[in-house]
Amino acid sequence: MIALGLACAHAGFVALCLAMERHHEQALGQRRIPPGRQRLLAGGGWLLLAASLVPVVATLGWGLGTVAWCGLLTAAALPVVLLLSWRPRWVMGTAVAGLGIGAMAALV
Repeated sequence: MIALGLACAHAGFVALCLAMERHHEQALGQRRIPPGRQRLLAGGGWLLLAASLVPVVATLGWGLGTVAWCGLLTAAALPVVLLLSWRPRWVMGTAVAGLGIGAMAALV
């Protein structure tokens, strides 16, 4: 279940970075973001970050789960930062693949 939390946090950070014009241009090649898409990306990013808390707390409990979630957020943000500076077009693929792998890990 912690893998699902990590995948949700990573996808949330990707959505938040794609809601910014600079990173949107780096990853998708479009400078201007339509306002509806920008709100959807930002809102979805925050929802995914909040949703990443649920599987971690369900696995470890409130005491240790919230502390582990803070570390998990750091671990999820690091690949986004590195990919945006090295291969920005890969950032979307990692978010989608991560959510798929996290969901499969939660089912097993």
